Amino acid sequence: MSFGLVSRLLTINSRHLILKPNLINQVHNLSSNKTINLFFVDRNGEKLKAKAKIGTSLLDVAIDNNIDLEGFGACEGTLSCSTCHLILNKENYDLLKPPTDEENDMLDLAYGLEPTSRLGCQITVEENMDGWVFVVPKEVSDARG
Repeated sequence: MSFGLVSRLLTINSRHLILKPNLINQVHNLSSNKTINLFFVDRNGEKLKAKAKIGTSLLDVAIDNNIDLEGFGACEGTLSCSTCHLILNKENYDLLKPPTDEENDMLDLAYGLEPTSRLGCQITVEENMDGWVFVVPKEVSDARG
């Protein structure tokens, strides 16, 4: 959605003007080209560097960087499997927004669940994540069956 389209939508009905700052920020974040460096530790213990665009999901970061994590993101981010299961260190985990009930339901089906487990499709890259390490568990489970 272009900025012009957002502006036109906001002037149609005055009650939409309240949402203007949020919509503009969302459009800005989607078009941001700022990147940071993240690391994935694959199932073999190899540390892989990835360029991560601010505002994208960790699932998209792995895909965009052609990081081969067998079975990772099988549902393409629709929150219907647990194949993008990642483990964070406690300090970084605590800086994220809490997981939703739906994410927790999927995590309950994941192998190797840890107290700091999250799904990569549900984590949005932010500037403060520069240098963070995400560990892919040794085993993978696809909750779709």
